[in-house]
Amino acid sequence: MEFSQNDAPLYEAMKNFRLNRVVPFDVPGHKGGRGNEELTDFLGINCMKADVNSMKPLDNLCHPVSVIKDAQALAAEAFGASASFFIVNGTTGSVQAMIMSVCKENDKLIMPRNVHRSAINALVVNGSIPIYVNPGVNKELGIPLGMSVSEVEKAINENPDAKAILINNPTYYGVCSDLRAIVKLAHEHNMLALVDEAHGTHLYFGENMPVSAMAAGADMAAVSMHKSGGSLTQSSILLCNSTINADYVRQVINLTQTTSASYLLMSSLDIARKNLALHGKGIFRKAVNYAEYARSEINKIGGYYAFGSELNDNNAFFDFDKTKLSVNTLSTGLAGIEVYDILRDEYGIQIEFGDIGNILAYISAGDRALEIERLISALAEIKRRYSKDRSGMFDHEYINPKVILSPKKAFFSSKKNVPLKQCNDKICGEFVMCYPPGIPILAPGERITNEIIDYISYAKVKGCFLSGTQDMKVENLQIVEE
Repeated sequence: MEFSQNDAPLYEAMKNFRLNRVVPFDVPGHKGGRGNEELTDFLGINCMKADVNSMKPLDNLCHPVSVIKDAQALAAEAFGASASFFIVNGTTGSVQAMIMSVCKENDKLIMPRNVHRSAINALVVNGSIPIYVNPGVNKELGIPLGMSVSEVEKAINENPDAKAILINNPTYYGVCSDLRAIVKLAHEHNMLALVDEAHGTHLYFGENMPVSAMAAGADMAAVSMHKSGGSLTQSSILLCNSTINADYVRQVINLTQTTSASYLLMSSLDIARKNLALHGKGIFRKAVNYAEYARSEINKIGGYYAFGSELNDNNAFFDFDKTKLSVNTLSTGLAGIEVYDILRDEYGIQIEFGDIGNILAYISAGDRALEIERLISALAEIKRRYSKDRSGMFDHEYINPKVILSPKKAFFSSKKNVPLKQCNDKICGEFVMCYPPGIPILAPGERITNEIIDYISYAKVKGCFLSGTQDMKVENLQIVEE
């Protein structure tokens, strides 16, 4: 059967299945909601009836041969890929499957250090060796940028045996690297180009956007559909180009992905893909207009800097994702996390994240003009009520790491618990990160310095949510025994 982007094969099969009124003697045990009245009242009967088990009419994600296969084929077509995979354990699962499909133990992977923890987690699991390219840093904003082409080329020349290059594009802040040039470099040196595109679903469907991974010729890309794509939280898509053995990728995915895939998540991917394919230009035109308006109005307030394309330098800040409303707060004397907390606690506004120097408001077509105005007004009032002298504030988010051991060797080594203040010059055996954005301050195998200790202490005082450590209070670190 031939399908077009007007179709949603899995969603349509789900609707037909419901009409058949099949008597369920399989899991899940709530039996369409009848077995858990409180949960059904909370989620709704339609949601509960759509929470079903794999069966022949609905296909099986581990080995798709019918409607899931067709839905994935339509997604591949919509994204300009040769193959796609529905992932139900988040883009964390997509990133890890992507890395583990092309790198084995002791293989080298060139990557920026400001990656999401999921990428380094993959190295902990499979034993690949990271070759970090330090990102550029904007000193005014204190944020890590993209990778410069010259730094990537340097890493390639020093590590000609590397298997692949991982590019984080766009970053959480909306900064894009020169993706086409990096992909071209990778291929010229017989390396694969992998893209963590968690924050870039809209690059495939919007107008005048930075280039997408598939359009740039990348071999694989992990796309977080639930962020800007409109699917349910935890649903993601892994894209493959024709250079990749998609059947092998499916086997790698099945090493870690559940055998009880959620049909709620998969159906949401199918429906969201259809919506983007048919209406994506309008959806993201609206998002860009909102973000650009907010950027302009926030910059009129003073104290804040809602940055954008004016920072493009044809290098580590090669392009900017205009849907991102990234705002530097340091000139108000407030850390980003402080503004984040005030917005939520006093103004009832929940933004995506706040870190040491910045906040990010995630803008989509689901927003309304009145809410954009409410955010702008709240930021103006926060500046008036809370701004102070900025002396003594940390002014940078990124500290260059000193890698001593591979993440796998460090994580699985013999370790001891050491108070944070006594960890200088020790080798870290675990992760420390602020979440979001989930970029590690420390990863297993890295040398701890006093600068890093001061940064962690400062982040705690300012109210950042620190995670990754065995010690839930982050007062002690697991140190590799030397």
